[in-house]
Amino acid sequence: MDLSTPSDLDELRDTIVAADTVDPTGAGTHAEVGGTPRGGRAVRVPAGVVAHDPGDLTVTVRAGTPVRDLDALLAEHGQMCALDPTDGSATVGGVLATGLSGWRRLRYGPVRDQVLEVRFVTADGTLVKGGGPTVKNVSGFDLPRLLVGSLGTLGVIVQATLRARPRPRGAAWATADGPPSGILARLHRPSCVTWDGSTVHVLAEGHPADVEAELDAAELTAAAGGPARPAGEHRGRISVRPRVIEPVAAELRRAGIAFLAEVGVGTVDVAGDDPSALVAARAVAEAHGGRLLRVAGAPGLDAFGTPPPGVEVMRRIKAAFDPDGRMAPGRMPFVEAAPAGAVAR
Repeated sequence: MDLSTPSDLDELRDTIVAADTVDPTGAGTHAEVGGTPRGGRAVRVPAGVVAHDPGDLTVTVRAGTPVRDLDALLAEHGQMCALDPTDGSATVGGVLATGLSGWRRLRYGPVRDQVLEVRFVTADGTLVKGGGPTVKNVSGFDLPRLLVGSLGTLGVIVQATLRARPRPRGAAWATADGPPSGILARLHRPSCVTWDGSTVHVLAEGHPADVEAELDAAELTAAAGGPARPAGEHRGRISVRPRVIEPVAAELRRAGIAFLAEVGVGTVDVAGDDPSALVAARAVAEAHGGRLLRVAGAPGLDAFGTPPPGVEVMRRIKAAFDPDGRMAPGRMPFVEAAPAGAVAR
């Protein structure tokens, strides 16, 4: 696959229009998420901060900006943005395109809640802007949320305005044994609660005195750091309703599948040394009304499993933005078949 790194917007648009197919590319930290791309020109967009307004709690960056660079900039002003990828070298555009939320979703919401405005280039070279540069903007179609998790199938994200927040003055991890639901009930707005089947890990953030008091009141034990995500060549992410986390975890444990569940969120990371672990984990997820996304490995396994209920709507959106199917073919195969009667522009 050829790689292009355009230096400006005009060159980017020309590159996209000239290519037979385009696969938007960031730092490669999420390269295996979703379906396998079917060739084409890999396009990497520029990095850099466009604007930061500490008073309005907003920051605008080019999509190629590494999240660690964004975090360093905001830290200078006592602020942060809750993107929280597993690897700080991940780019802002890559995090938005994959839509995988990090540790602190329980408190700050999913990735889509951090996005105020996006600018992206479609297959025909059109620059599209969606959202607005202020926190209170609510006008127009919610294109930012549409782009989050689209895996580059609608266009190449070139710029994003994100919601900044005051950086917590204190943060601490703690652990406990016992059912996670009972521990969650004793906490006030924790940032993260995870469970690996035996140990509950809790992240509390805020004023240092408040953090200490909350962990003491919940009878938790201080920990040096947070949990490790399950290790294995083949990895996936389950999404289920939060209330079924415990029965899902129990079945995964009986099947011998390593997991880490985010309590109160409904996300469960799973991993194994054999692809069969993901096959078994997907069966557990779907039995409880959920889904499993292949994150890495298991090349013979369908990345998404059974298409979601809204697949026909997704196909119509794909047909509207990319009627010729040139954007990231293979990444999201179930949207590539245009529905009968779809009108291409």
